[in-house]
Amino acid sequence: MIGELYEHALAGWLRPEVERTDGSRMPLPVEGWLHESPGDKSLLDRCEGPTLDIGSGPGRLTVALSERGIPALGIDITPYAVDLARSSGALVMLRDVFGRVPGTGRWMTVLLADGNIGIGGDPAALLRRAGELLAPEGKALVEIEPPGTPLRQEQVRLCHAGVASAWFPWAFVGADHIEDVARDAGLGEVETWTVEGRWFASISSCHSQPEPDELSSEPEVITLLRNAYSQARG
Repeated sequence: MIGELYEHALAGWLRPEVERTDGSRMPLPVEGWLHESPGDKSLLDRCEGPTLDIGSGPGRLTVALSERGIPALGIDITPYAVDLARSSGALVMLRDVFGRVPGTGRWMTVLLADGNIGIGGDPAALLRRAGELLAPEGKALVEIEPPGTPLRQEQVRLCHAGVASAWFPWAFVGADHIEDVARDAGLGEVETWTVEGRWFASISSCHSQPEPDELSSEPEVITLLRNAYSQARG
């Protein structure tokens, strides 16, 4: 979708910008995705049980979770990002969040960090999908924009030195709007917090409780992850 400019940015070869349809631009914050960022600890501290990192990119959060002993799987649609994450030791698969994802309905935590609530340009649809992925007692941890940021769904593209990617849909959700978006998605209670200038929300799942034999223990989920990963690498 965002192609070579994104891959070259991850490789450190260039620093593209994100361009909106009105011509305004902002830097693509690649450095914050490659290395530990202020506020990461606050997000990681709230991850409990098997965790799915959606749009895991180069994998810094997936790796950090694994180092804490938390079973974690990253998914991303960019092959180079997946390779980069794997080279760092992350368990990552090349998958679209709206496609087939291992452990659907069993994840205790789903992560949408680094603005990934914008994926696809429809945050309610993305959170609805997160709800499908979550276990009955699970939660989605979402990075959002500061209060006062309008809810925006628009087309953006990457550009650098006269070269531009294709336009693709993206969304921006401020702290003032995340409860409405979560409600539209059919999810539950929302708690917001801020640290180091970043804003986050914890959103509970609204699944009805299934029969006990439908639930998976943490060891079963770990085995599921390993098997799915082996198949993806094979």
